[in-house]
Amino acid sequence: MRRGRLQRGLRGFWYAVLVFLYAPLAVVVFFSFNSANSSASFAGFSLRWYGRLFGNEQITSAAWNSLVLAVTSSLIATALGAVLGYGMYRHRHLKLGWLIWLVYLPIVMPDIVFGISEMTFFVTVNDFIGLFGPGLGTMIIAHVTFQIPFVALLVYSRLVGLDASLFEAVQDLYASPAQRAWYFILPTVRPALVAGFFLAFTLSIDDFVISFFTAGPESATLPIFIWSAIKKGVTPEINAVSTLMILAVFAAALMVLAAQRVKPGSSR
Repeated sequence: MRRGRLQRGLRGFWYAVLVFLYAPLAVVVFFSFNSANSSASFAGFSLRWYGRLFGNEQITSAAWNSLVLAVTSSLIATALGAVLGYGMYRHRHLKLGWLIWLVYLPIVMPDIVFGISEMTFFVTVNDFIGLFGPGLGTMIIAHVTFQIPFVALLVYSRLVGLDASLFEAVQDLYASPAQRAWYFILPTVRPALVAGFFLAFTLSIDDFVISFFTAGPESATLPIFIWSAIKKGVTPEINAVSTLMILAVFAAALMVLAAQRVKPGSSR
């Protein structure tokens, strides 16, 4: 009897925590369908704010910049992170714990410190050699730097979870390095690469701090546009933009979850 009450209590607590987590997002989504220009009182269901999004050149430009930034930086970070993660695995016998610590450090580094550091670096290099002027290029480089650790650690975790004898078996079959990479390593780490790409995409699409410090005048992203727009108040149009970003992040997170559920050895 007491056990049943305890389970019901825990279940209620679990649902209460979920409501606490997602209630603010639900409010934003709800008011994005408001027919009135208000985020305080709901006057009726309407899609007018979503329709206005596509007619707003600033929003469409910011959305395009966000998409280009997220896709490009995620692809680069996935490639570089895969090489780094594989290198960490292959040389783990050298006790390079400090290397894993260095790779992990950018994940816990405060964004504002990272953003200011990136901005200072780009300005300094630009002053000396005229490269890295603020714009989409500097934003892509900045995003790649904080995306790589996530991909590298995912690939490293994937490889560490495998039976080491599998690598020895591949070598015993006299496979060349290129054949081992194409027929064994890539299929093995594919779930980690997919998860890493979508995780990097999610981090990039909603990043504001680092983008703010490294953006140029013509490279504003959706988070930067929203930050600029809410100075005049939160409108249903901003809620509609936020809702689309929430959907994009949800979709990417679901793909990460699906990729992580692929068990080692089931990639072929």
